[in-house]
Amino acid sequence: MNLSKFPRLRCGHWPTPLEPMPRLSEHLGGPELWVKRDDCTGLSTGGNKTRKLEFLVADAIDKKADVIITQGATQSNHARQTAALCAKVGIECQILLEDRTGFEDFDYKLNGNVLLDRLHGAKVSQRPGGADMQAEMESLAESLAKQGRRPYVIPGGGSNPIGALGYVNAALELTTQLNEMNLDATHLVLATGSSGTHAGLIAGLSILNSPLKVVGFGVRAPKEKQEQMVYDLACKTAALLGHEGIVDRQSVFADCDYVGSGYGLPTPAMVEAVTLLAQTEGLLFDPVYTGKGLSGMIDWIRKGKFNATDKIVFLHTGGSAALFGYPETFGLPGYSDS
Repeated sequence: MNLSKFPRLRCGHWPTPLEPMPRLSEHLGGPELWVKRDDCTGLSTGGNKTRKLEFLVADAIDKKADVIITQGATQSNHARQTAALCAKVGIECQILLEDRTGFEDFDYKLNGNVLLDRLHGAKVSQRPGGADMQAEMESLAESLAKQGRRPYVIPGGGSNPIGALGYVNAALELTTQLNEMNLDATHLVLATGSSGTHAGLIAGLSILNSPLKVVGFGVRAPKEKQEQMVYDLACKTAALLGHEGIVDRQSVFADCDYVGSGYGLPTPAMVEAVTLLAQTEGLLFDPVYTGKGLSGMIDWIRKGKFNATDKIVFLHTGGSAALFGYPETFGLPGYSDS
């Protein structure tokens, strides 16, 4: 695959670590668990969006943009990393945040990622839940263009074929690490939301003809919709790289039974999973994406859906800053007892 023909800003810390999780594995009675640390990408507390933004912001610069517009939920990891990279390269950033939870407490609305958005200098505005966020961005872009500005719109999560190139590259990086470590991994597990990370991995692994099975745990959409989004974007991404038709629909799988009441809304299983990981491996997962993905993986292990001989890599997509928007959720002293 030839990624060098696409503009790219090399701002991340690559490769990210691939580490064992022996205490979690032991606690669960197997199988062998590993974590791909994309929380260590180096941009504003890290996260998976850095990989996508290296290509997206480079494309914006190539197109002479002077303002970048993007959107996400209130505690959006993507918004935070976009604001950070815009600050790094000196481009104005405007962020539209959709209220998908209805939470009104101070920590959720102004702490965590929202605090960092503003600290990075982004212009932040709110939209109600259910708003057509793509239309909202396009309207803002049109207004700015009439003022003589040159806006560049990045979709939520950075999930388009250009953004997904970041995870095609990640598939190559992970494959190289597995080969160098002589680690015969059987599964790659991740939380799947706006679909760009999942789709990029599927496209990249398909091009590499990798036997690694990808298991996505959905955090928002129903199974059929989630899988179709991932498949469509994986196909477009592979085609962009000159490999049209290589993605097999059967390679796309999402279990969406761990979403709970909705996107960003805590579940008891997520709280248990995040707490367990923090207290066995010293790792921080977020309550919206990795926490629910981890809860799904743990439940699969307990139900015997993975074999004891499997070797599983969990993709840590970052987002721990969002924990500061959910302090009461984890029943910590000073919050739940107040």
